[in-house]
Amino acid sequence: MFTLILVIIFIALIFDFLNGFHDAANSIATIVSTRVLTPRKAVMWAAFFNLVAAFMFDVHVAKTIGKGLIDLSLIAPGHYVIMSGLIGAIVWNIITWYYGIPTSSSHALIGGYAGAAMAKAGLGVILFSGWIKTLIFIVIAPFMGMIMGFVLMAGLMWIFHDRPSSKINSMFRKLQLVSAALYSLGHGTNDAQKTMGIITGLLITVTASNAIDLPSFLHLREFNVPLWVILLSHFAIAMGTLFGGWRIVKTMGQ
Repeated sequence: MFTLILVIIFIALIFDFLNGFHDAANSIATIVSTRVLTPRKAVMWAAFFNLVAAFMFDVHVAKTIGKGLIDLSLIAPGHYVIMSGLIGAIVWNIITWYYGIPTSSSHALIGGYAGAAMAKAGLGVILFSGWIKTLIFIVIAPFMGMIMGFVLMAGLMWIFHDRPSSKINSMFRKLQLVSAALYSLGHGTNDAQKTMGIITGLLITVTASNAIDLPSFLHLREFNVPLWVILLSHFAIAMGTLFGGWRIVKTMGQ
């Protein structure tokens, strides 16, 4: 059974790798399509900032995913639930990667996790307060991005409308590097933390059930994300980004 827990942790890291492979292309599509960086340099740029995000942010997202959406006490020991949710999310990521569709790995993960939990424990396993907050932001995020993008673009056009185009192009090529770096930082800290939350939730449910004899470094009674989980999660998503998602880069860039 201990081996199974290690396999599930490995599956979670595979999902994290595919998340980087699949989602991080969104951050580099513009700097590739505008030839600010070559694809190889662009993915290295994004992967670096995915990785360093591990040392810059707290783990609030991990706590929401790990204990804010599902009642962990109702799925203990929970290893089959978490494995099923992860495999479902991985399969969906592979399908969308194959067809070059820029979908959200996060949506696939929380959907797979919730579906597997409900299959085991019914609708009562869902913590609706956490879901309401999460779903609200899932819905409003595209609209907020659209509004902010419109406002920023209108403001920039007003500020720079009478400036020489050569100087503007040079400046904005550099600013694209900054925007891609910030996006990758956000992607690293947000999406890697989803994997952290899943792994930490797994350790808590397995420890609480007392059904499996685990080594001390896997014992977890409270929701505190271990350092090794943080580092492995960021490393996996950075490696996924480094290997890139060229189909999606092409779709986003065009």
